Amino acid sequence: MATATFYIPSVNIIGTNGLDDALDAMRGYGWHNALIVTDAMLNKLGMVEKVQRKLATRDIKSVVFDGTHPNPTTANVEAGLALLNQYRCDCVISLGGGSPHDCAKGIALVAANGGNIRDYEGVDRSAKPQVPMIAINTTAGTASEMTRFCIITDESRHVKMAIVDKHVTPVLSVNDPALMVGMPASLTAATGMDALTHAIEAYVSTAATPITDACALKAIAMISENLTHAVEQGSNMLAREAMAYAQFLAGMAFNNASLGYVHAMAHQLGGFYDLPHGVCNAILLPHVQRFNSSLAASRLRDCAQALGCDVAGLSAKEGAALCIDAIQALARQVRIPAGLRELNVKEEDIPVLATNALKDACGLTNPIQATHEEIMAIFHAAM
Repeated sequence: MATATFYIPSVNIIGTNGLDDALDAMRGYGWHNALIVTDAMLNKLGMVEKVQRKLATRDIKSVVFDGTHPNPTTANVEAGLALLNQYRCDCVISLGGGSPHDCAKGIALVAANGGNIRDYEGVDRSAKPQVPMIAINTTAGTASEMTRFCIITDESRHVKMAIVDKHVTPVLSVNDPALMVGMPASLTAATGMDALTHAIEAYVSTAATPITDACALKAIAMISENLTHAVEQGSNMLAREAMAYAQFLAGMAFNNASLGYVHAMAHQLGGFYDLPHGVCNAILLPHVQRFNSSLAASRLRDCAQALGCDVAGLSAKEGAALCIDAIQALARQVRIPAGLRELNVKEEDIPVLATNALKDACGLTNPIQATHEEIMAIFHAAM
């Protein structure tokens, strides 16, 4: 086995009302002037103002950038960076789901390293750590609050750039289920299926280790047991807390084992059509795993078991088929669209989408390296 490096924020606070503990910790770091990166919806809901009041009682001033787009763009990063420089902020707080976290990472990275966010596309392109960042999560899915992954849409190319850089890891992550209760059912479903995709892709990844395997399988089991409850009863705090832990475990898995073609392909759909990332992942996941099952069948059989299937006496191939059925059944249960056609994806765009998917860094650890024709076939199957 090659040497493995395990990345994770140095402090991670998980549990109901963890926000106050996190802000106390923040005061201990000696920061005084925060840029809060969020989106317009969370600002409108009053969540940002609540955080600002809590910061003020701890002698921390703050300024708000709420221009984060659902698929954050290079322009969003530039606008936030201008605000950070104008107010001479010494730290960044992201509040929200994956979009504000990724946007904040882009801002903090460029603030410390200079240039443009496009300069950092790829793996470990930066020279030094970003401006210190605290990520306060309000969804249970992307795990962006604790990863070294930052996904930014380059509007000029209509491509989602994958920035995988140890320097974009936040100093502190916060998963407080009390902040997740307001998540609508559709977002709970999409982010939950995103977390499931992280766990399964990490488990079949060529870079998996015993540590990432343990995190991935536990995440799959917890998502299988809790996602439908969180979707159907949004105020079920036990389900919300379980999903907060599950998505964090899935994040620990993929932050270190990386991902596969589900993400490489979903990034293209998001960049091209501005579609919700979790929904794209959920639709693609079974089709990519069907492609992977010729080589990764025994691993997919393990995933089927974690999903609650009885795999006793089944061959690896039969177990893999059961896993794919279980993924599709869960997606149907939480009302994920059946195919990409429902999202208005066009057949004629598939050749370009496939070309771009093969350039995405996430595909490098897929168990089988695909040809252009094979990626196109997976897209067609998912229609």
